[in-house]
Parts: sequence; C-alpha cells; structure tokens
Amino acid sequence: MNRKSLKGILVGLGIFMIWGFALMTALAQKPPTPENLDAKVEKFLKENQSNWQDWNVPYQDGQVLYNLILKNNYTRALEIGTSTGHSAIWMAWALSKTGGRLITIEIDEGRYKTALENFKRAGVGSFIDARLADAHQLVRQLEGPFDFIFSDADKEWYPRYFKDLEGKLVKGGCFTAHNVNQPFGGIKDFLDYVQGLPNYLTTIHRSGGAGISISYKK
Repeated sequence: MNRKSLKGILVGLGIFMIWGFALMTALAQKPPTPENLDAKVEKFLKENQSNWQDWNVPYQDGQVLYNLILKNNYTRALEIGTSTGHSAIWMAWALSKTGGRLITIEIDEGRYKTALENFKRAGVGSFIDARLADAHQLVRQLEGPFDFIFSDADKEWYPRYFKDLEGKLVKGGCFTAHNVNQPFGGIKDFLDYVQGLPNYLTTIHRSGGAGISISYKK
C-alpha cells in the first residue's frame, strides 16, 4: 500500500468517526417522549410523596398547580421560593405539555443544590430555569411577561411580590400564593389587597390544608 492510499484510508476513517460521534451525541441528547417523561416524573413523585420537608408544598397542592397550568395552557411561569423542588417539578411537568418553561428562585444555596438534583432525577430539568438569588431583588428585575406565578417564599413579603409582579402578569394570567390558610405575617394583608382589586377574581383552594389563593387577572 502506498502512502497516498494509506492517507486516503485514514482520512475516510476520521470522517466516519466524526460522523459516528455526532450521531451518538444527537441520540444521547434526544429529549424523552411524552410517555416516557410522564412515567419518570410520576414514579419520582409517588416514590418521594412522603419525603418532602423543608418548606415544600404537600402532594395535593402540587397537583393543583399542575392542573391550573394544563387547564389554562400556561407557558410562562414563575415560582418564588423553590425550596428543594417539589412544586417546581409539578409545574415543570405541566409546562412540558404546554411547551412552556418555569423560572424558579431560591435564596438558600443548600436547598437550591438539592432542588437541581431533584429536577434531574425527575427528568424535568430542561423545563426549569433555576436561579440562586434574593427574590426581593430579582423579582423586580425580571422582565416577564408571565401567565402563571406561584408565591411560596417569605409570607410577610407576599403583598410586595404581588405589587412588583402584577404589571408583568398578562390578562387571563393567574397569581397563586401558598399557605393562605395559616396566620403568617403578611398573608392577611395580601389577601385583603388582592381580593379588593376589581380586575382580579380570587378564590382559595383548601385541599392540601395550607391553602392556595388563585387570582385570575381579568
């Protein structure tokens, strides 16, 4: 075999290897089918149903958030207070069906890192933009618009979160807040304010015990 023939073979082999590597990479990055994702998320949530502590929502409230997003076909969601990710997984699962994405904010680095791992294990990480930040500051900086907002951070700041975000919520959008059945500081002020707005219709869902206020922007 002469040198020219050997060179041609090596070049051809190199091209084949590059093509093969590109194909393997594409296959590895192929998103899961909806059926596979459903099975993975559902399995993760059921297996960990009793393990969510550290300021996470109960299972029933996660289902409420999931149903609200699907029912209204929301795609631009924001969560204030990730904790370790239970509610975000429910919302991201719903958004995977509507073609949407969730921004979620957590101030505690330990909870934030745990949430990232939970998103990966549940299979919904690609639908979540998780931010390690102080929501007092970041909420004001976010451009929006949003069609679904879930507030579950420091309760005394609920009125301020709502006021900072109200102008970024589209008509027909929904602002939800957790723990509204409980006597935390700021909850009453928040409910009095939002229930008094003529351009919002507010109800309270009580299935999980803590209570979720659901405010639709007219």
